[in-house]
Amino acid sequence: MFLILVFPRDSMTKDLQNDAALMSEGMFAACDRLSSERYKAFVENIDEGVYEVDIHGNFVYFNESLCRIFGYPREEIQFQSFTKFLDADHINEAFNAFRRIHETDHGISDLIWKIRGPGGEVRMVEFSANLITNREGEKIGFRGIARDVTERLKTVEALRKSQRRYRTLLNFVPYPMVVFNLRGNVSYLNPAFTEVFGWTLEELEGRTIPYVPPGMETETSDTIRRLMEKGTIHRHETKRLTKSGRVIEVVMRATLLPEEGDEQGGELVILRDITREKRMARNSEALFRISTALPEYPELEDLLDFISNEVKRLLNAEGALVILLDEEKNELFFKSGAHDDTAAERRIKEIRYPADKGVSGEVIRTGKPVIVHDTSEDPNFYPVVDRQAGFKSRTLLDVPLRSKDRIIGVLCAMNKKTGPFDNTDVEFLSMIAGTVELSLENARFSDELKAAYKEVTSLNRAKDRVINHLSHELKTPVSVLGASLKILEKKLKMMPSADWVPTMERALRNLGRILDLQYEVEDIMQARHFEVRKTLDLLLDECTDLITSLAEEAGCGDISGHIKARIDELYERKENLPQDVALNDFVAEVLKEIRPLFSKRVLDIKTSLEPCPLIRIPVDPLRKVIIGLIRNAVENTPDQGRVEISVKSRGSGVEFSVRDYGVGITQENRRRIFEGFFTTRDTMSYSSRRPFEFNAGGKGADLLRMKIFSERYNFKISMESVRCRHIPADSDECPGRISECSFCRETEDCRRSGGTIFTVFFPVSGEKPRA
Repeated sequence: MFLILVFPRDSMTKDLQNDAALMSEGMFAACDRLSSERYKAFVENIDEGVYEVDIHGNFVYFNESLCRIFGYPREEIQFQSFTKFLDADHINEAFNAFRRIHETDHGISDLIWKIRGPGGEVRMVEFSANLITNREGEKIGFRGIARDVTERLKTVEALRKSQRRYRTLLNFVPYPMVVFNLRGNVSYLNPAFTEVFGWTLEELEGRTIPYVPPGMETETSDTIRRLMEKGTIHRHETKRLTKSGRVIEVVMRATLLPEEGDEQGGELVILRDITREKRMARNSEALFRISTALPEYPELEDLLDFISNEVKRLLNAEGALVILLDEEKNELFFKSGAHDDTAAERRIKEIRYPADKGVSGEVIRTGKPVIVHDTSEDPNFYPVVDRQAGFKSRTLLDVPLRSKDRIIGVLCAMNKKTGPFDNTDVEFLSMIAGTVELSLENARFSDELKAAYKEVTSLNRAKDRVINHLSHELKTPVSVLGASLKILEKKLKMMPSADWVPTMERALRNLGRILDLQYEVEDIMQARHFEVRKTLDLLLDECTDLITSLAEEAGCGDISGHIKARIDELYERKENLPQDVALNDFVAEVLKEIRPLFSKRVLDIKTSLEPCPLIRIPVDPLRKVIIGLIRNAVENTPDQGRVEISVKSRGSGVEFSVRDYGVGITQENRRRIFEGFFTTRDTMSYSSRRPFEFNAGGKGADLLRMKIFSERYNFKISMESVRCRHIPADSDECPGRISECSFCRETEDCRRSGGTIFTVFFPVSGEKPRA
């Protein structure tokens, strides 16, 4: 097979050409003197093949080296046509080459043909050829030199394949790579460079790269000088420009490339874009700082001011706004804002607008972040806010603020100062929103709770005034009613008792309930109106002499004592001095005293009153607490039921408990049981029942009074209850006797179905235990 291969004029090809040219000149001079034995010996002993062919291309002379190169013995080459040893497909190419020499008289020295040996093996042979003329100037043939370059060409081809492999590898390197010559011009760059910086190899080959940001020329020159001195730069952080003009942060590695043969040295530079990495590091640091600072701002307005200032600073924006949703009015309003114009910050807090307007309205509706690169071209932009605030929004970035599954507002950045808003800004602002959402919602709840607390406090003050007023106003008419009933009772004794006694008892009983209520209110309000009494006592002391003088002039005697007695009656505050009390004995005495009041009830009263250390407490409130809890247990336990009363030492104090196996209290009522004037049943059902009767109920103040006593006298009261499973609702009625309950076959069934236990813990007084 005959093949002509033309390679680039690299260093190896140039060697072949130069050698061939030199050899041709020398050898052809020698051939002119072949008759000379000295030159004939020289030709026969060289490694290159020397040949002559006639004008038809038949070999007429050749040396032994040509036989070795062709792989044929001399007799098989002599007088044979040149084309016999060439590939048939390239015979015409060889004929044209010799014809061109014949026509132009110019030799050829860059022919590389494939020669096939006798065994079919292929050899790559480089030929040169020149025209031969006789003394008359006639063209009689061609002579030239043949050189076996098979191995050298294999090496060249292997090198080319290797270069292709390395270039393919470099093309797949994910980091930008560029090769400069020593003049700083580009000789190679990979696709990753084009992807990051925008320029292609075709645009930059042989040129410098205009990617040094203004102001960084000196730093770049210093870096190049350091590379030339040390030969390598392992890591250098700097900034570079992209084709679009964007400044990115990069880390650079560089090394010098040595010269190889005719190949000049250069610089290999590898660049890695760390803009996003650096930004994420800054963002993470900022988020950490924000999250750790959030607890320092419990007030909503302070928190929002902190958030808006941080967003403005971190995104390098002209302004940052926190926009909240008023769900009740369906409006958006600015609770806080940070802006270069401080006057605009103040004005923005006065603006409200419909929740379906503006870019923020779109974010509220969709729940997705929005970037607006040009507000003049965005249909959702609401210019009213700009006009009222006095600023100009050119670009916007809005992300939603969420609370669980609902959107409570929008976090907005406006007019970024360094380039447009991008997806990295969206991610960062969304992370800030996610970080502050919980604190923001907590602060909102805190504000609402404070407002509600102020309102409740105001209502409580009004309620206290009403209750206090009613308590005092009740005293006089109740006293009059009591006296009137006693007078009436005396006059009615002459009549048959059956005609008036039941009615009188009912009237007295209900009057007693009113008195009890008035006393309970007094206990609750005692601390509040004691200051009023002190003021009246002081006034009376200051005016006693004047009042006495006026009374004597009027012939009324000394009335100051009557006035003081009236003050004591209206603002009575008994001196409840603490005493050392043996609680087990005290409970036994109280229980003995009140047993006759529920003697008609069929109840199993179990007591366990262990000797305990003494407690120190005023006797009057202690008595009211014990009677109140026992009464509560008796009134809520059906006949044939059980009530357990115990006193025992526990830890550093004494525990008094009353357990009933009665109807229990519903979960809703358990949360409100210590609220003032709260009852678990309809109050209309109370008037027909006497104290200690089943479901007699109360006026709703007993437990509140106990709770106030506990705070005043330093003991603790708690309650646990299980509502009877057969009557789960407040409207369900217990028949009042276990044997009449359709759900209970025996008394134990009732005891297992529900009940309540009140526990009171008293600290000890420090005295020794009482035996």
